[in-house]
Amino acid sequence: MKTNKYVLKALDAYPYNLEEASESLEYALSYDSEDTTALCLMGRMHGEILKDFEAAKHYFLEALAINVHAIEIYPHYINVLIWNEDYADAEKFIDFAMGVKGTDKSWLLYRKAGLYEQLKKWKKALKMIEGARAMANNTTIIDWLKTL
Repeated sequence: MKTNKYVLKALDAYPYNLEEASESLEYALSYDSEDTTALCLMGRMHGEILKDFEAAKHYFLEALAINVHAIEIYPHYINVLIWNEDYADAEKFIDFAMGVKGTDKSWLLYRKAGLYEQLKKWKKALKMIEGARAMANNTTIIDWLKTL
């Protein structure tokens, strides 16, 4: 399957070789414009590297319209919403994601804490960190959250 080959090449190249990653993503999407992994990586490139948050949101929303349960998209989309100061949308999406099976609930609560910090809602932020600690399910995350 050619799409998988190009998606894998793009994933391998990102973020160290952006030219190769971009070219591979263009090929991948030309073969399958509904490949959620390719759309997600395109969104990441626009958000994380190019700081074009509107384009990033477009790619993430396109991918989520194809498969709302593609949970690998959630963290990246949430980050872009927060970076773009779309705080209400970020909060709604985090709340939605908390109800989806397989999502990392501790990470979602951690990002919600970051959102509340941006809004200077310190007590709510601390409450979210406590919730993240309570939901953490592996030693690495538990130890990391203890430092906060």
